[in-house]
Amino acid sequence: MEQAESACSFEARESESQSKRKRLSTSLPIGEGQRRVRGRPASPRAKPTLLQPSALDFRSKTLWSDASHSTEAHVPSALLMAASSSMKRNYNVFLSFRGTDVRHGFLSHLYAALKDKGIHTFVDREELRKGEEISPTLMRAIEESRIATIVFSENYASSPWCLEELLKIMECKEQNDLMVVPVFYKVEPREVREGRESYKRAMDNHECKFGKDSKKVKRWKKALSEAGSLSGWELNDRDEADLIQCIVKELWIRLKQTPLHVAKYPVGIDSRVQELIWLSQKKSADDDVLMIGLWGPGGMGKTTIAKALYNAMMRQFQVCSFLEQIREKSRQSSGLVTLQKDLLSKIVVDPLTIYSVARGISLIQERLCRKKVLLVLDDVDHMNQLNALAGKGNWFGKGSIIIVTTRNKQLLTSHGINRVHRIQTLGSCEARKSVDIKMDLIDRALHYCGGLPLALEVLGSFLSGRNEAAWESALHRLSKSPDQTINQVLKTSFDGLDNDEREIFLDIACFFKGERIEYIQEVLDSCGFETIIGIEILIERSLIKNEDGSLQMHDLVQLMGTDIVKQECRDDPGKRSRLWLLEDVEDVFCHNTGTDAVKAIVLDLRPPEAMVVDLTPPEAIIISPDAFTKIKKLRILILLGVHISSQAQVRLPNELRWLEWSNAPNLEFGSGRNKLVSLDVPKSHIRQLGGNFHVSHLNASPPVSICDLSSAPNMEKLILNGCESLVEVHPSVGNLVKLEVLSLESCSNVSNFPNTLRNESLKFLHLSDCSKLEKFPDIDGKMEDLEKVYLEGTAIKELPASIQNLVSLNELCLAFCKDLVRLPPDIYKLKNLEYLDLSDCSNLITFPKNMEDSIDLDGLMGFERLSYLGLKGCNLSEVEFLESTSSFPELQILNLSYNKFTHLPTCINKLYHLRLLKVEGCELLQEIPQLPSNIYELLAPKCKSLQKLPEYVGFR
Repeated sequence: MEQAESACSFEARESESQSKRKRLSTSLPIGEGQRRVRGRPASPRAKPTLLQPSALDFRSKTLWSDASHSTEAHVPSALLMAASSSMKRNYNVFLSFRGTDVRHGFLSHLYAALKDKGIHTFVDREELRKGEEISPTLMRAIEESRIATIVFSENYASSPWCLEELLKIMECKEQNDLMVVPVFYKVEPREVREGRESYKRAMDNHECKFGKDSKKVKRWKKALSEAGSLSGWELNDRDEADLIQCIVKELWIRLKQTPLHVAKYPVGIDSRVQELIWLSQKKSADDDVLMIGLWGPGGMGKTTIAKALYNAMMRQFQVCSFLEQIREKSRQSSGLVTLQKDLLSKIVVDPLTIYSVARGISLIQERLCRKKVLLVLDDVDHMNQLNALAGKGNWFGKGSIIIVTTRNKQLLTSHGINRVHRIQTLGSCEARKSVDIKMDLIDRALHYCGGLPLALEVLGSFLSGRNEAAWESALHRLSKSPDQTINQVLKTSFDGLDNDEREIFLDIACFFKGERIEYIQEVLDSCGFETIIGIEILIERSLIKNEDGSLQMHDLVQLMGTDIVKQECRDDPGKRSRLWLLEDVEDVFCHNTGTDAVKAIVLDLRPPEAMVVDLTPPEAIIISPDAFTKIKKLRILILLGVHISSQAQVRLPNELRWLEWSNAPNLEFGSGRNKLVSLDVPKSHIRQLGGNFHVSHLNASPPVSICDLSSAPNMEKLILNGCESLVEVHPSVGNLVKLEVLSLESCSNVSNFPNTLRNESLKFLHLSDCSKLEKFPDIDGKMEDLEKVYLEGTAIKELPASIQNLVSLNELCLAFCKDLVRLPPDIYKLKNLEYLDLSDCSNLITFPKNMEDSIDLDGLMGFERLSYLGLKGCNLSEVEFLESTSSFPELQILNLSYNKFTHLPTCINKLYHLRLLKVEGCELLQEIPQLPSNIYELLAPKCKSLQKLPEYVGFR
């Protein structure tokens, strides 16, 4: 893998005539997300120092030349950024080439590869190349592209049309931030750069035609010299297919490096970014890798400035990565590993498998040690995060810059980061730029915001578009509390919410910040809220943000929400609506101080990943059997990593909608109908679960069961994974019409399961490793929602004919079902099945054969969509079922390894989509017939009797 990656790297070349060329000056854009304020351009009064990025060189030794050498006029970066952000980019890549040289060979293959990768590429048509003037269509295409790839071939320079196209490309490189990368196809870079060989002959011909002193020819020569000095790809003696693969990979990586949205009102950013760029240029001679720390309290704009700095510098690096919310994400399950994957995803096309932080560290060092990297680690709060993502400078290539934002200055010092920049508050002059209202009103608002950018953003969003009377009214309300804090300023947005939106906001602030939207929606929907519209309103009010599918809010906004709950009763947690702190939960559980005011309790004491974990068991929280007696309105109870001690059964309120509790003590519901929607109690050895159910943390004896659940008709999830003492599941479970998820994974003693399933809403059934489960239930009527069924490691002996009623099933896994002896022919009626795994079903012996002339109401029977069929280790003595090739029209992967058949049917060559055939360890197999023409790989090791192979297939 390392060799392949190295082969795909750009061959870096320093321009031999760089010092002779005039260095062009341009300012670096801050980002595409910034906008003009109320239709007016940003104020030009503060002119930042201009930077001079070198020509696009992914391994440049210098990041920027000295700004003082610039001879061009200084242009405020905000203005240039605004122009860049308004530029329409219709194409990812523009291909410039000489048609007679490459159109019907190299170029067509390159275009097809780019298209297959989803890279939107412009390739002109022959009819556009008329005369010597570049057409308006081509000019627009160049202007509207992100990258221009120039294929320099032997006769490229002989075409005035190509040279005019090249001039336009180099012009857009200077003015529109167009990235330019050349391909030297059967020519040397110096031929292009210095005008040798065919390029010299071509330019001599142009001088004869247009005159030796022609300005046009001189411009062409200059463009060739500059373009030939850029880093790119050389064909040399390489295989063309390999070169195309490398080009596509590198372009894909570069296209992923898009500017980040900085802020709706990017006030005061330019001057701070310019200051930080100046700081980065002051690195010492032995600073191969520069680490910069941005330090300051929450709400000061560290992340915003880091995004703007990232946008300004990203074009100078091979690999760019901005990792946000590291503090929050690292506390999630596998959080640090996920962050490592995000970092490495910037340089690999296919996802990497990382099982541990240590493995991730090794891969980061291996893959990035020779690359020039720009890495931003945002909101770091623990040394283990730095150690996992940027442990040492030598992890990265020369010229790399690592930027860390944090609230903890000591963290930066301890990690050896000596370039620390403290983020200051906005001055009143800067803050005034974001609004257009009377000056005295602005000054009064700024007084309450205290110069904190987030406070300005939230309050500004609330007041935006309102007239001066509304401003007066809002500020008058604030003036009633002269000691108003930032928390109270943010509460202005909260006051404008309806009751449901307030409840949703407080749940997110207290419990669910950083969680996936889907999970939050499930939990809050179970409580009767219209969560989708509620979340949209909160986003509109600038209280929360959707970032990559998770809900985030700034720390100050979260503190505002939690303070609202604390204000409900400062001295008595049992009278508050929400509990999330250990000491408050202990007080309520132990002393039975809860009241009807408590609506939700969420306590997560799981240790953050990769931190040193104290193996000493945590002190148990004593819970009174009557702890929930007075908490009758409790709707959410989530206890994770909490050690609970109870001497008797704990009775839960019937109003409870959502229950997550691993290793729970003895539980029961009160009599009567309950409203439970989701039950998730993994590793809780079930004693009895029903209308009055009990969940026992101890190993149960005698055998245990789930009793009647008909009193919980609203249940949507039943997850009892790892409940090793569970023996029986009551038939009522098969009648829960709203049940969507039923998971009993690793309930190794379950032997009695409902004989019939009528769960019309069921989507996911997981019974893997229920090693004593012998019978799969009948399916009563069509189940149109069930898509995935996992039965690995069960003792099931056969599937019922009613399996055909799972009309939407796309995954069925029966691997390691060693007692499975037959499959019903009706299995062919699963027309949506895409994945069928029967690996190591050692007693299966035969797979049912489908008769091609068998017809059902829908036409021919067969697996219309099946792409994977796994029959490894099934002891099949024949594979006659493959003779009915029409039953497998979409089959791509067929695994027949370790079986006992001697021949494959000759008609296997009619499996036209087959890409991979595995027959490893088939010791009796004598002959493999001709295979489909598009077969990609045949794996047939350990086939001792094999005598004949097909002619053209790669064999291993």
